[in-house]
Amino acid sequence: QVRVVESGGGLVQPGGSLRLSCVASGTAVRVTAVGWYRQAPGSQRELVARIGSGGEVSYGDSMKSRFTISRDNANDTTYLQMNNLEPEDTAVYFCNAWFRRLSNGAPIEKWGQGTQVTVSS
Repeated sequence: QVRVVESGGGLVQPGGSLRLSCVASGTAVRVTAVGWYRQAPGSQRELVARIGSGGEVSYGDSMKSRFTISRDNANDTTYLQMNNLEPEDTAVYFCNAWFRRLSNGAPIEKWGQGTQVTVSS
């Protein structure tokens, strides 16, 4: 059994910052890659940032300059630091985690429920 829980969303003014947290955990599994995605109303879900088990990082188009993904393996938590936020960043932000079963290496994918980020004055 695996769980993915996001937190940290909210209302912020343009130019402000937020830090999202994603706790990905489970029984008899290990976490491999964790990613943040976002979906604005009427738009497709898009990659914000992703971090692999070895700390390798990738970002979606135009995300790298203001967003930073990091990982605290000891606490099963992945963070998304968002700076200089713009109204166009308003969206539901989802955490996506991949796990592997310790018994046989089988992959498991799990999405969180999402956390709303609203950038508005």
